[in-house]
Amino acid sequence: MFNMFNNSAGDDTRSWGPPFVGDESAYFLSVNRNKKSVAVNLKDPRGAKIILELAGMCDVLVENYLPGKLDQMGLGYDDVHKAAPRLVYCSISGYGQTGPLSQRPGYDSIASAVSGMMHITGPEDGDPVRPGVAMTDLATGLYAHGAIMAALLQCHRTGRGVHIDCNLLSTQVACLTHIAANYLNAGKEARRWGTAHESIVPYQGFRTKDGYLVVAAGNDKQFVKVCKMLGLNHLSDEPKYKSNTLRVQHRQELLHILSQRFLEELTGEWLRRFEGTGVPCGPINNIQQVFSEPQVSPHSALAHTASESVSSETHPLLFVILIILNVNQYR
Repeated sequence: MFNMFNNSAGDDTRSWGPPFVGDESAYFLSVNRNKKSVAVNLKDPRGAKIILELAGMCDVLVENYLPGKLDQMGLGYDDVHKAAPRLVYCSISGYGQTGPLSQRPGYDSIASAVSGMMHITGPEDGDPVRPGVAMTDLATGLYAHGAIMAALLQCHRTGRGVHIDCNLLSTQVACLTHIAANYLNAGKEARRWGTAHESIVPYQGFRTKDGYLVVAAGNDKQFVKVCKMLGLNHLSDEPKYKSNTLRVQHRQELLHILSQRFLEELTGEWLRRFEGTGVPCGPINNIQQVFSEPQVSPHSALAHTASESVSSETHPLLFVILIILNVNQYR
């Protein structure tokens, strides 16, 4: 995998720190595994020739220039397609290859704002909040990954590559899911709910004696179990809490009662009580606690790798897929 740069300084994220590991930012190292960094002057015809030669050796080209910029350098899709007809050419931009905003530069935070993601993120009575991780960037990468895999399959069957147009704004709008559906189908404007869920109660974080616990009662049976574990059995018998729809209508009153009860015990004690009940719950961990969690090890394995400037670096793998063999045959 080659990571091509149009300047000798390389990827901007190399300087996004502290923290640094050696001379490299931890940020840069986290998203550039298994890549060879190559600086090429794309404005020089000799540099463009190098890219075209590499394209003929590769299966996929991913670029994130403003639409039209690479065309000016002789490296647009049509140019590359002539040199490498089987190549899958994926363009990732802020707003897409066409449209009134297509020439605007885009970062994760900007797309998160324009798409409405920030509008629905944050405390109920507070300001909009940027998600703690670049979720729009990550989601766009996953959308691009899926499109590229499908394009490679098509190329395998037809012998022809394709041009994929993937962008931050469209990806994040697609990720609004039920929030978008609520507005498009019922005209319901969204708002911020903190850790709570707009349509399910109780389904949120509660402060405990020493931290926070998230409890999610996704149906009426689970709500009955929550009440039992809290020693508040009478709540599940009250008519106004009998169904989720009614609990949503009486949200404030019910949550006040539950919140007061959760404050009386330590997080660990609540986890012990809920264990085996079938009620989804978990602590709000800090990052140290995350990587001390035994369950993290088999499903998000840590990798120790090296780079030219760093002898050893540690980071979580993007994902670990466990394939379970099944004796059934599908035809």
